[in-house]
Amino acid sequence: MFTEEALPPEGATASTFTQVLAENLGHPDSGFTFIREDGREHFVSWAELSREALRRGRRLLQSGWRKGERIALIVPEQQEFVLTFLGAVSVGVIPVPMYPPMGFGRFEAYCEDAAGILRAAGARALLMPRSLADPLDPLVLAVDGLQPLVAEELFAEPVVGSVPRPEAMLPEDVMFLQFTSGSTAAPKGVRVTHAGVLANCAAIIGALRLERARDRGVSWLPMYHDMGLVGFVLAPLIARCPVTFLPTLRFAFSPRLWLDTVSRHRATVTFAPNFGLALAVKHTSGEELQRLDLSCLRAVGCGAEPNHPETLRSFAAHFAEAGLRPGAVVPCYGMAEATLAISFSEIGVPFTPDVIQKEPYHASGLARPASEVEAPGAQVAFVPCGRPVAGHRVLIVDDEGNPLPERHIGEVVFQGPSVAAGYHGDAEATRWSFTAHGLRTGDCGYLAEGVLYVTSRKKDLLIINGRNHDPQAVEWAAAEVPGLREGNVVAFTRPGRATEEVVIVAELRRGDAAAVARQVRGHLQTKLSLPVADILLVRPGKLPKTSSGKVQRSKTRQHYLEGRWSAVPGEPNTIHTPLMRNSNEHPSELPRARAAVLPDP
Repeated sequence: MFTEEALPPEGATASTFTQVLAENLGHPDSGFTFIREDGREHFVSWAELSREALRRGRRLLQSGWRKGERIALIVPEQQEFVLTFLGAVSVGVIPVPMYPPMGFGRFEAYCEDAAGILRAAGARALLMPRSLADPLDPLVLAVDGLQPLVAEELFAEPVVGSVPRPEAMLPEDVMFLQFTSGSTAAPKGVRVTHAGVLANCAAIIGALRLERARDRGVSWLPMYHDMGLVGFVLAPLIARCPVTFLPTLRFAFSPRLWLDTVSRHRATVTFAPNFGLALAVKHTSGEELQRLDLSCLRAVGCGAEPNHPETLRSFAAHFAEAGLRPGAVVPCYGMAEATLAISFSEIGVPFTPDVIQKEPYHASGLARPASEVEAPGAQVAFVPCGRPVAGHRVLIVDDEGNPLPERHIGEVVFQGPSVAAGYHGDAEATRWSFTAHGLRTGDCGYLAEGVLYVTSRKKDLLIINGRNHDPQAVEWAAAEVPGLREGNVVAFTRPGRATEEVVIVAELRRGDAAAVARQVRGHLQTKLSLPVADILLVRPGKLPKTSSGKVQRSKTRQHYLEGRWSAVPGEPNTIHTPLMRNSNEHPSELPRARAAVLPDP
């Protein structure tokens, strides 16, 4: 029989997360607060969380589950997700967090992506609430042997009679599978271990200088995402730092609720990706600013996607009127393969972008500081990602893996106990990324005085005439043209006659497609000296996105080359960009797309 008394006693040094749950059984004083969709709040103490999680774990054992089996979770309600996730972890069943369908407009594509994740994970069952059982039936049928489980039915039954004793838990055991976002390739299941979680959470707690008596978090981040799960569920459980959870969809429909919740609950720590900061600024009026008091906030962490210097500056300036302290905006860097955190900027110190010379950066991969006399057009700026978390190390290496000196651009390599145990069922990708010398992040960057600057995703670099261009810099510049949806622009290359050619695919918000495309081409030529071969403007909502809302460059490029896009309403013809049919047929000789695609003169 699995009992609470059999768990390690309070005060023992935890080496697995099961022991963390045991230690929390004796702490009914604080915990998590879950805000419902209707605005009501429900408090659950650490002790209650642990008791219910352990009960659910026993229920899984009683239902025939065993250590190491994978159970996929599509559970949108936050409290239910936390309890079910921890229940599986408590008995060694490996949870696989998955994102729920966001609507039925793209449900077929959702099922295709979700089925791929379920097959890659080798999930025995998919657990979901009753409200999703019928809608997700096509997904269940698409995966051979997948068992559907309804959470209300499974966990409503009491644990009676004998329960199999759980197998011993080891630090090196896989705690959960975290699938990558799929922004640059098909999602891969990262094998996150108990030891990796405890090491990374300790590093996060140290970097944020969390104190139980002082700190409180607020999060709207999805719990199927590593920043929401590790950063605001697992680390606070270890630190016993209270958190208030705002439903992700409530933030999406009304971004101002995020900082309103921070103000009401006197939170000291909160996080968001770059687009979250931009939405908060856009949807918080001057009148609403007067009602906020953000003087409580010590840290507004910003990561999960490239940080735009102007977005961070705008956020800090906008909310300074509500008492946000200088230095509260904390750029950081991390990824699922590192469990979560890799580096943090220093809390309380206003961030300063590193402004470097554009020419040596593009031509030679050097980050030389720009002088004050240089024209702004000859400069490029990067937001600092801070220093590596305690107990870990960051290197910058060349293509052969040799360490590079400071201010040389290369691949970012991460070393330390937080590095995950590879990709589930993908030995080749594991060998490539998880090396004896550390985790190859696939990101390009440089170090300057020990501070990390991430410049781009290595495989997404636009290499034109031997010069490197960061795709996000091109996308940000294109989005400055009125009519395009900010955050919904993708830049990539296609094969050309003499060199790679740049293609822009973007969602059109308003205006004439041909006129907007001409403005985009002219703006990129003027600002970046970058010729653009094709510009394709599509309907809002057409760009493929990851579960965390990031555009998928690789899939966008694939769709473009396969000619899947339809033209913007009002434009003639349908986009048609067929793939090369044989080695003698050059891409530039293929039929040029009409409608919203404008060939370079």
